[in-house]
Amino acid sequence: MAAPKKGRGPSGGQGRPGRALVIILIAMVALAGGMFLSGHTTPRLGIDLAGGTSITLKAKNQPGKPNAINPTNMDTAVGIIERRVNGLGVSEAEVQTQGSDNIIVNIPKGTNSEQAREQVGTTAQLYFRPVLTVAASGPEQPVPTGSATPTPSGSAKPSGEASPGGEDKGDKATPSASATTQGRAVTEGLKKAPTPTPTNSGEPKPSDSPEASPSVDPATAKLQEEFAKLNCADPEQRAAAGKDALPTDSIVACGSNVPGSYEKYILGPAEVSGGDVDDAQGAIDQQTGEWIVSMEFSSAGAKKFQTITSRLSQQQPPMNQFAIVLDGEVVSAPSVRTALSKNAQISGSFNQQSAEDLGNILSYGALPLTFEEVSVTTVTAALGSEQLKGGLIAGAIGLALVIIYLVAYYRGLAFIALLSLLVSGILTYTIMSLLGPAIGFALNLPAVCGAIVAIGITADSFIVYFERVRDEIREGRTLRPAIERAWPRAWRTILVSDFVSFLAAAVLFLVTVGKVKGFAFTLGLTTLLDVVVVFLFTKPLMTLMGRTKFFSRGGAWSGLDPKRLGAQPPLRRSRRANAPTEPKEA
Repeated sequence: MAAPKKGRGPSGGQGRPGRALVIILIAMVALAGGMFLSGHTTPRLGIDLAGGTSITLKAKNQPGKPNAINPTNMDTAVGIIERRVNGLGVSEAEVQTQGSDNIIVNIPKGTNSEQAREQVGTTAQLYFRPVLTVAASGPEQPVPTGSATPTPSGSAKPSGEASPGGEDKGDKATPSASATTQGRAVTEGLKKAPTPTPTNSGEPKPSDSPEASPSVDPATAKLQEEFAKLNCADPEQRAAAGKDALPTDSIVACGSNVPGSYEKYILGPAEVSGGDVDDAQGAIDQQTGEWIVSMEFSSAGAKKFQTITSRLSQQQPPMNQFAIVLDGEVVSAPSVRTALSKNAQISGSFNQQSAEDLGNILSYGALPLTFEEVSVTTVTAALGSEQLKGGLIAGAIGLALVIIYLVAYYRGLAFIALLSLLVSGILTYTIMSLLGPAIGFALNLPAVCGAIVAIGITADSFIVYFERVRDEIREGRTLRPAIERAWPRAWRTILVSDFVSFLAAAVLFLVTVGKVKGFAFTLGLTTLLDVVVVFLFTKPLMTLMGRTKFFSRGGAWSGLDPKRLGAQPPLRRSRRANAPTEPKEA
């Protein structure tokens, strides 16, 4: 028996088309199973379809600070805006950067859009306030009255100890005040504050005057009453505490040192603002090897900080603490043991993430980074549903026209094309449904348009392959060799076409802002899926169909009828016809 000739095997795996079909079938089952198991059986709708408000903000530098817009500061701004939006009681809001200097805020329906615009468009307010009283608040992890609240290692917002740069430090617990000492702490703190407080007569008097006492000062009594009623475990109360207060006001505020537990504070008037911080960053202390937050103040800020820390260092807990308050929320409350000035360090149970987060927050208060509204789009749920309905109708009409064309022109081959479109549709739908919870992908109207355009791109790939096969049949080859000989030329053309489409989608995604990114993302995703479907489904299915009698005989309805295609006579017959004839013997 002669050994088989060595050479390149049939392109496209002619002998094992079933393997590729099994692979894509497993992928479809896995994606569908993941979709149902996750509970996200429909794609997440964008603001323009579900209804809501979309705000585009553009960051701007101020003169003299050309490098303030950078990824770190933009991410910090996103975190602050997220905290503000969540403070409005908004659920499923999206805040994300787009490009190098844009932030997109998508707020679902049911939110006061004017209030949201006011919240997200203003610069963050950062203040250093002296702590007058602190106590545990909320049902989870209660702190006994008069005891200390130790800060666990790796907490997100640790309370620590403020010390001069480079000085040896140690962890410091955050004490809570007993009920009997709360009134005395508030009164003593207000006496030491430089701002006046109203008396019974309504005229302002210095808070260190003899008339300022808990028994006669209505401002102090009101503050104590608010503090007693405040439950920081309640999201609404936590969001409202400390909001809309002037820097000169004493306030109640909430903070969290341990996830799931909250502390409530009475804080004195702000004595240092975030604008007084020149720089702050998380770093490792070279002496102890622990993470710390180092701060550097401006000249004016150093004088203010020295004044407050000189006073606090002489107080007993909790009045030896200062609270770092961002938008009314206490993000950290370190204690002070010595007077500080231009440079200071906050130590405690920091890890890398918590130290860098606090450093970014402190730095942001001093950044010359402002935001300008570029666009505000408000869409009602009714309008969104109408737009979605219109988009789906347009897609259905486009798909119907494609099907009519395929059936009329390719006849039996249209069956292969329709199955390929169905597989592509299933993959696209399941992946979009899973990308919603995974990366926050939302299907907006431009994304629907991208999916509709993808129908034409996918159908174009089938047409390229079908025409290559038909060309081979026109040259006189039978179906099975024609399918394999057509594939190498077809897949090269398909890859070049899809590469151009994907490149256009990638460029559009990188350079655009807003909802157009949804169109670019969907177009790029469906283009990649087109390659997968053509290689793992259309080509193997075509190979299997070529072995059936319906297609191999080239019937009139197969779409591969040699007579209808104007095929040449078989190549082997043409050779015999052209061969020279031998002279006959006489």
